[in-house]
Amino acid sequence: MSIFIYLAAFSALIILFYLLFVFPTIWLKIERTHIGTGIGVKILQISDIHIERNRIKSRVIRHYLQQEKPDIICLTGDFTRRDGSLLRLIPFLEAVRDSGIPAYAVLGNHDYRLRRLQSLLTVLEKYGIVVLRNESVSFDAFTLVGIDDYCSKHHDLAASFRGARGDKPVIVMTHDPNVALEIKQRFHFLLAGHLHGKQFNIPYYFRLFPKGALPSRGIYKGLHQLENGPIYISKGIGQTSLNLRFLVRSEIAVHEL
Repeated sequence: MSIFIYLAAFSALIILFYLLFVFPTIWLKIERTHIGTGIGVKILQISDIHIERNRIKSRVIRHYLQQEKPDIICLTGDFTRRDGSLLRLIPFLEAVRDSGIPAYAVLGNHDYRLRRLQSLLTVLEKYGIVVLRNESVSFDAFTLVGIDDYCSKHHDLAASFRGARGDKPVIVMTHDPNVALEIKQRFHFLLAGHLHGKQFNIPYYFRLFPKGALPSRGIYKGLHQLENGPIYISKGIGQTSLNLRFLVRSEIAVHEL
C-alpha cells in the first residue's frame, strides 16, 4: 500500500512542478497598453524569443498577428545566442513575413554572443525584418528610433536620434530598458524587453541577480512613466538560463498610441 502512496505523492509533485514552472512558459498572455499620444498607431511587440528556450508555437504568433492586425511589429531583441539555432527561428520569421505587416527589430545582448552575427542579420533581412542599429526610420505620423543593445555596450544615442525631428512624435525601441535613464531627448513611448519580468517572481531577485538601475528601483515589467516619457518592458516569450518561469507568464504586448 505504501508504494502507491509514494507514487501518488511523486506524481503530485510532478504535476505541481509543471503547473508552477513549465505552464507559465506556455500560457501566453496578451498585455495591452492604451496611451493617448494622438499618434494613431498600433504596435505589436514580441520580445526575447530565446529560441533555444521557447515553448510558444509559431502558429500562436501567426494567430495573434492575424487577429490584432497591428500597423507595425516591433521585435525587441534576444533571438538566439547559438549559430546552430538559427533554423529554429524560421517558423517565427515566416509568421511575421506572411502577415504583410512592416516589421522592425533591435538586437539584444544574447544576439551579440553569436560567433557569426551576420548570419542572424541575413536571416532577419531575408524575411523582411528591418534591423535598426542606432538609427531611425521616419513614418508620416512618427519617427521610430532603434537603439542598439545597452547591456553589451553597442548603443549610440547620438546616432540613434540623429534622424528624429522635433516636430514628429518619437517612438523608441531597444532591448535593455536601462538605456532610458541615459536618454536626454523626450520620447512619446519606449519599448524594451531583457528583464523577463523577473522570470522567477521571488523577493529580492534583482539583489541576487543585479540587472541595472531600473530593476533596482522596482521597474522591470509593464508600463512606467519616466522623466522623458513612458516606457514599456515586455516579459518576453522565451526564457534565459532555465527554460522555466515562476508566477510570471510569457507575453505578447499590443500598444495603441
